[in-house]
Amino acid sequence: MKIVESPCVRNCCLDSDNVCLGCFRSINEITGWNAASVEERQMILKRALARSSIAVE
Repeated sequence: MKIVESPCVRNCCLDSDNVCLGCFRSINEITGWNAASVEERQMILKRALARSSIAVE
């Protein structure tokens, strides 16, 4: 089974949209990470990456 590591960088601080400023996951994505399948984790990472690129602009 493939393992998808958590993107947590131990810099947890939620913005007004409940998105972590460290890993760019939503609070629901963070709390659901352990129960998420490999496919769900990959989708979470894609959404987090998209959020991070928006934040940098």
